[in-house]
Amino acid sequence: MGNSERIPTHIAIIMDGNGRWAKSLGKERYEGHIEGVNSVRECIKAARRNGVRYLTLYAFSTENWGRPIEEVDALMELFCKSVIAETPELVAQGVRVVMIGRRDRFSERVCSHLQQIEQDTAAGDKLTLVLAFDYSSRDEITTAVRSIAQRVASGEVKVEDICEQTVSENLYTAAIPDPDFIIRTSGECRLSNFLLWQSSYAEMYFPEVMWPDFKQEEFDKALEVYASRERRYGKL
Repeated sequence: MGNSERIPTHIAIIMDGNGRWAKSLGKERYEGHIEGVNSVRECIKAARRNGVRYLTLYAFSTENWGRPIEEVDALMELFCKSVIAETPELVAQGVRVVMIGRRDRFSERVCSHLQQIEQDTAAGDKLTLVLAFDYSSRDEITTAVRSIAQRVASGEVKVEDICEQTVSENLYTAAIPDPDFIIRTSGECRLSNFLLWQSSYAEMYFPEVMWPDFKQEEFDKALEVYASRERRYGKL
């Protein structure tokens, strides 16, 4: 790709359009999610190939609990099957998987699979794959505020010493750099409660393509778009 030196360190993706993709082809919504797993696999390969160091995927939002129970159950089952199927290849590719979000609302089986894939891929040093699972940015920020308030109440932190870094250090993403580039597929132009604090200066891209069709070629197109941008961070 052109301007190959301008590769974002961290790309975050809102994987949107699985259901609409399936409906447009006369398929069940679940089939869109299955094809979406193939897109995840392809984008991991493209990220590795291009030298991206962090790839965050909005896998399951807190709001997704409001979907029909049959669809939620199917998504959880697909996740568990995918962990089993994909872990060996992730290990081979040097991909480390970490999860951000709540874990207290998942079944014991899902929690076990989350823990297993994190443990099995812990040595990966080529790409960090961040799964935002039962993730809500507002809930994340609220949790961080509570944590800081508790530290102030205990005398560990002074109010006047609280700064942006204090907040960042108490978010789920404390050990992860802020995203440089946020992609939302399917043409929808909103963040939907995703990385609100972290995305303050991220470049954004909203391609019309549905997530099941977002394969390596589309990933490379997105990188071309990013390379054409000039990031000013509010400056001239």
